[in-house]
Amino acid sequence: MAAAVPTQPPAAETSPKRLVLLAALVTLGVTLLRVWGELSGWTPILFSNAPGGGAALVGITWLVPVFGAWFALRLPRAGVRAARVLGASALALVVIVAVNLLVAAIKKEQSHTGVLGVFAVSSVLGLLVGLMAWPALGRTLLLYGLAARVPVVLLTLAAIRGGWRTHYDAPPPGFPPMASGALWFWIGILPQLTIWLAFTVVVGTLAGGVALLVAERRAGTRPRRAARPAPRVAAAPVAAAPARRASPSPGGAAPLREGASQPRPPGGAAGAPGPAEPRPRPAGAGPAPAGGPPTPSGLRRPGPRRD
Repeated sequence: MAAAVPTQPPAAETSPKRLVLLAALVTLGVTLLRVWGELSGWTPILFSNAPGGGAALVGITWLVPVFGAWFALRLPRAGVRAARVLGASALALVVIVAVNLLVAAIKKEQSHTGVLGVFAVSSVLGLLVGLMAWPALGRTLLLYGLAARVPVVLLTLAAIRGGWRTHYDAPPPGFPPMASGALWFWIGILPQLTIWLAFTVVVGTLAGGVALLVAERRAGTRPRRAARPAPRVAAAPVAAAPARRASPSPGGAAPLREGASQPRPPGGAAGAPGPAEPRPRPAGAGPAPAGGPPTPSGLRRPGPRRD
């Protein structure tokens, strides 16, 4: 029975949960730094407390394209093409802009809450289109967006309750006065979980498509290395197979194996003629001479010993 081969767990860098966790920790650190900088009154260039955050350089908005490209290069991308990802994410942006323009054309006079409501609906539609661009990347960006924006929602509530005077609790100019709970919904919950969530998915997918396009171009222009010839392995000497034993001959004598020495014929060395056989004597001839059969020429038969 063959032993079961253990399957290796997926690499840590290709796990979406681990990617989201690392990105969320970095984003949370930037968020806390932003709060501390605004509360401490640091330079507005880095930590602006204007409504919406202004153009402060320290913020989590700039992290979206960075992590979008990083996710795209870390996730498995078998069968994914950069052109399709870029096209679908661009279509998501078109959907968001088109819905807002359509509503603005129908109703020119809109309240602040009405603008936020239309923007939220169009963002949800764009988010759904962006998820189809590259489903694996879209789901990863959606999880990252939730991990990044939920702390902001909670900080907004704390800032409204505590009167921090930061960009988290600052409503847009001309926004109608309302209770703290309603204000938290309109400037905290609704934009963070719709508009900024769609921004994370769509812009992150666009950045991922660009990163994928660059990776495809590099893979296409990279020179291929010539394959090294396999080292030659000296063939081991093949041992001579032993000769098969043939079946015994019908006469009863076993045939000789290959390489065995031939039996010497009677009478001397191999190949030498044996002693001459006595010829039959013709009829009427006298008795055979004493001493047995005649010896071959050149050989003397020893006679009887003389005392």
